[in-house]
Amino acid sequence: MSHTSFEFEYPRVLSIAGSDSGGGAGIQADLKTIAALGCYGMTAITALTAQNTLGVRAIHGVPPEILGHQIDAVVEDIGVHAVKIGMLHAPEIVMTVAAAIDRHALRKVVLDPVMVATSGAVLIDNPAIAVLVRELFPRAVLVTPNLDEAALLVGRPLHNVQDMEDAAAQLLAMGAHAVLLKGGHLPGDTVMDLLATSEGGKHWMQAPRIPSANTHGTGCTLSSAIAAGLALDMPLLEAVEMARAYVRAAMSAGAAVKTGAGGGPLNHGHAPVPMRLKPLL
Repeated sequence: MSHTSFEFEYPRVLSIAGSDSGGGAGIQADLKTIAALGCYGMTAITALTAQNTLGVRAIHGVPPEILGHQIDAVVEDIGVHAVKIGMLHAPEIVMTVAAAIDRHALRKVVLDPVMVATSGAVLIDNPAIAVLVRELFPRAVLVTPNLDEAALLVGRPLHNVQDMEDAAAQLLAMGAHAVLLKGGHLPGDTVMDLLATSEGGKHWMQAPRIPSANTHGTGCTLSSAIAAGLALDMPLLEAVEMARAYVRAAMSAGAAVKTGAGGGPLNHGHAPVPMRLKPLL
């Protein structure tokens, strides 16, 4: 009987998020992104959605105990190098995830606070928002709200870069270790994003706006790309810059493609890299 001598492991990313039946966002976008960046993707599904490029038709929440079992099954056998958290629609789901992070001492957690749909519909209730801030902000290395989500969190609209700076400081004061505030919803031909850290670091990142109607799933894609970078042992700033470049290239590559009658997906597979290998310690 032969025994294999194992020398390597894949960089592994767990996505805890909702399923998008249309394939453009949520778990599906996360898996495509993680694979395209050479990492091994795993999932713990928080909710099933019936949706397409035109919008969400129905949401069916997964029972908290099943969510907990999914996380336990993955972590206890396969192991996790980084975690991306997406749609958490109810307080008990948030609590289940927070308990799992502690139970398994999960590190390198990226929290994408999915609260507002592209259509403007609010996807989370106020009690869940309060629990999300209290339980997950301190447990994540990075929180990645867009302007609408940040406005919901700080309780006021954000109109300019000064508003973004003030909101980032307020989110750090609410317990976040680092915030990537995405400014894509501001008007203008230049997109400004702000990475602010609790140590006082402020990194403005700007790039020309990419004209495209296919922007469904950009937030999911960005947060899972950052998690992939962290799984590859990149420092936080490097992981954010890599992820922004990946999203922009995926947007450009998918801008001229028609998928459905509404806002289509990015081209996640525009330049996939082979699965990376990490030495087995």
